[in-house]
Amino acid sequence: MTRLPSELHRLYLMDAPAHPGAEPSLCDAQGRVRAMVLGLARPADWRVVSALWQGVQVDLGLPAPAISVSGTDAYQLWFSLAEPLPATQAHEFLVALSARYLQDIAPERITLMPSISAHTPPHIEHAPLVPAEQLPTDQWSAFVAPDLAPVFAQTPWLDIPPNLEGQADLLSGLSSISPVDWSQALARLGPQVVTVAEAVAASETVGAHADPKAFLLAVMHNETVALSLRVDAAKALLPYFDVPRGPGQD
Repeated sequence: MTRLPSELHRLYLMDAPAHPGAEPSLCDAQGRVRAMVLGLARPADWRVVSALWQGVQVDLGLPAPAISVSGTDAYQLWFSLAEPLPATQAHEFLVALSARYLQDIAPERITLMPSISAHTPPHIEHAPLVPAEQLPTDQWSAFVAPDLAPVFAQTPWLDIPPNLEGQADLLSGLSSISPVDWSQALARLGPQVVTVAEAVAASETVGAHADPKAFLLAVMHNETVALSLRVDAAKALLPYFDVPRGPGQD
């Protein structure tokens, strides 16, 4: 028997199937997940995905996520959580990653799973398990090694079923994000999280100031605001001030 099911369960799956033949699940009855999947498509761009893959390790101190090709049009990064988290928290984390590493990418090219619908009650949608055949085509999704990932930029799929033992080997070297890793990564993402919170607070701040100049001044002088936003505010304020001119300047 292949080792792949046990590796998938170790990294991503929730409760074991209730009975033989039942589909394994990435989400439990409480709406918790251990897998977070970020996909980039239309077109798949390994240069961008590679920067994110390296960034989460170097900048955030996270274990390397698994790399997969979706079998259709995308690269995917599969993050594993040692302890289950509510799907909403997992999704918000992926949103923060996108804001940090994919800010120049059109939103329609990015897929963040799990996602939560606006229905009542909300419905949690997760990514299809890898590897799998993508019907009605003969293409397959599969996990791939980092050094081979660039090969799939134009065709992010396999034309034949992947070797299941090889897939297990790729996953066996990966580890899950521990609660300590998670907390530290959130702290390091702090400026991005603060920026989102400030965007919400900004609507209240606008009402507290009578004119745009006062608002921009408040942002520029607020040391809790991300430096990039303070610089942007300072640039926007330039027309409000007379710049002293030196001798000989018109």
